[in-house]
Amino acid sequence: MSVFRMPSLGADMEAGTLVEWLIKPGDEVHRGDVVAVVETQKGAIEIESFETGIVSELLANIGQTVPVGEELARFGTDEPVSSAPAPEPPAEPAVVAEPHKATPPAPHIPTTGTRASPAARHAAQERGIDLSTIDGSGPNGAIVLADVEAQAQPTPKALPTKGGLSEMRKAVAAAMVRSKREIPHFSVSHTIDTQHLSAWLSARNADRPPSDRVLLGAAIVKATALALRSVKTLNGHFSEDTFIPSDETNIGVAIALRGGGLVAPALHQTDTMTLDEVMADMRDLVTRARAGRLRGSEMTRGTLTVSSLGEKGAEAMTGVIFPPQVALLAVGAPQIRPWVSGDTVVPREVTRFTLSADHRVCDGRQGSKFLTTLEDILSKPEEL
Repeated sequence: MSVFRMPSLGADMEAGTLVEWLIKPGDEVHRGDVVAVVETQKGAIEIESFETGIVSELLANIGQTVPVGEELARFGTDEPVSSAPAPEPPAEPAVVAEPHKATPPAPHIPTTGTRASPAARHAAQERGIDLSTIDGSGPNGAIVLADVEAQAQPTPKALPTKGGLSEMRKAVAAAMVRSKREIPHFSVSHTIDTQHLSAWLSARNADRPPSDRVLLGAAIVKATALALRSVKTLNGHFSEDTFIPSDETNIGVAIALRGGGLVAPALHQTDTMTLDEVMADMRDLVTRARAGRLRGSEMTRGTLTVSSLGEKGAEAMTGVIFPPQVALLAVGAPQIRPWVSGDTVVPREVTRFTLSADHRVCDGRQGSKFLTTLEDILSKPEEL
């Protein structure tokens, strides 16, 4: 008999609310299978099993808030002990990043019996939309938030009270305060010529439909993963006064959510992916993050995060490290600037990269080595 417990989905997480069971007693579960959806301050997150076996008993009910480490279910190798499933989910599971405001009750529209994300169920109930009338665009035909929003104009979101913060903002604030209090940050910046990279991407995308084009951000994420191979002290976690280097390079991608706030799910083994795979997975992460359908492993296994201002905006930013990671790379928007090329000064596209790192595990020399290695990789986009 093995026990499935509430996992920690972030350094600041103390408890999670069970939104949905995706298993029932008698089901066979394998390691890595998604078994439940848990809501935290940072979103509705799919959690995977770390065990293989037959579901014997579900110990937590839908809507129950369960502390990290408490039992959620039990798995066995024989027939299930209990055949009674946990109660059906309520019609309106909570949705992440919404300020807590009292609202008039919405008309009841059946939402069970249809595969849909928690955010989509909440939005459908709020707007009085029957989920059975919507064609889902998510995995296996699941309905995501974007499908509901396409069905009807979204209703205005409630604003927090004056001086107040949404739950998402509170979670981000708590993590960043902890980061600045506990991690001795230092920063190293470097301006890199990205003209050749942008021109190469433009030529590569010329005959591709928009859905297959690779953006500058994907190339930077892949290059970051490759550069980490040369500076292993930036790739891992700091826990219990010890740096634990990672055998994998899992780049976290900072994503701004529509309702406010930020999440940074990770691409697993980014250094082994092709450029097209990185771009496809980044699009998938953004879609699922904004629909409230991220997975627990994506929230906990990141080894370094990239936070980009996009292709338009400020030219530089200094980021705050996401604990327990030890480094974050902030990428400014590309700028056209005078640039010395040989014996002449020419206009070139350049991009400012700023590495924030944990001084307990590395120093400025290693940070500088990482940025110059990154520059060399970006100068040869054909090899990405």
